[in-house]
Amino acid sequence: MAKVEQSIEVNVPVQVAYNQWTQFEDFPQFMEGVESVTQIDDTHLRWVAEIGNQREEWTAEITEQLPDRLIAWRSTGGVQQSGRVQFEPLGTDRTRIEVTFEYEPEGIVQTLGSAVGQDERRVENDLEKFKEFVESRGVPTGAWRGEVHGGQPQ
Repeated sequence: MAKVEQSIEVNVPVQVAYNQWTQFEDFPQFMEGVESVTQIDDTHLRWVAEIGNQREEWTAEITEQLPDRLIAWRSTGGVQQSGRVQFEPLGTDRTRIEVTFEYEPEGIVQTLGSAVGQDERRVENDLEKFKEFVESRGVPTGAWRGEVHGGQPQ
């Protein structure tokens, strides 16, 4: 399994950063290679993305979600991955976002890309784009404030 860990500080309150992150269908606006994310229901997402020059599709399940603190997921079909995004307030108008995920590289291109740190640079760039996106707006495009525990919405 390959593992990626990246973090960034954004100049918005934690609620704004978290609320924007819950707008999964906006991910293609700041995530390189992501063609679409479709919210199936409160805990399931359908992803279409280019990974290692290959078009991939998979479903992910949100396993834990705590407003302003955490979103965790795992794939349930297609690309094998799991991860979490944590939100930490650093005062009233600043937030630290930490992304951690693990995945199983498929094929030589993904394996080599992982070995040379291409996946970490991609996540770092995506976080920079998210920072620009959320800071330039100042308000989220929407919000979902529900909780998920053990894959079940509360």
